[in-house]
Amino acid sequence: VNVGLPRVVTLKGDPVSTGIFKEPVAGRVMLRTLNLDGDRQADLSVHGGPSKAVYAYPSEHYDFWKRELPGLKLPWGMFGENFTSAGLFESELNIGDRFRVGSAVVMVTEPRMPCYKLGIKFGRSDIVKKFLASERTGFYFAVLQEGEVGAGDPIELIEQTDHSVRVSDITRLYTREKRNLGLLRRAVEVEALPESWKSYFHQRIKKLVDQGD
Repeated sequence: VNVGLPRVVTLKGDPVSTGIFKEPVAGRVMLRTLNLDGDRQADLSVHGGPSKAVYAYPSEHYDFWKRELPGLKLPWGMFGENFTSAGLFESELNIGDRFRVGSAVVMVTEPRMPCYKLGIKFGRSDIVKKFLASERTGFYFAVLQEGEVGAGDPIELIEQTDHSVRVSDITRLYTREKRNLGLLRRAVEVEALPESWKSYFHQRIKKLVDQGD
């Protein structure tokens, strides 16, 4: 479990506020509707909010990145995640799946889309493109029931949604399956998918239909 408050760093001579720097928490911490205690996002126009209360990143992906970025130190929390998870993968999680973590209940909402601040954290601008291309995005949780969480808590599936639209499906629709009309139509029917994604996909559906696809 990792948290961090925004700090100001310098990018090309200009100050930039970012909350991507996270550190492991000792003991238990309250998970609330918008974030963990002790955690904040810097730019609330693209980060945070109820659908992005908690960011989880699979610990298994770290081996991939150690091969991709040899010589770079990759401590837990390197990707700005709140939960460094085990056994949960984007290709297996449905949007809308519900889990119990500690005494909290959370729901999978969307993949993480990288921004330039990931480049600040890694000290290399190409990481944003590499991150998206890898489709190892991690995923966001909304908090349905506030509660205490701590390192080592199981993330226990309590309800699997009927809509089998995976976290990885949303990423693919954004990257390499932009014309997959069937999947686009399934995605917009998923109640748990945030409105920003639905609006984006509705526009794509309209464009494809207008083109006769």
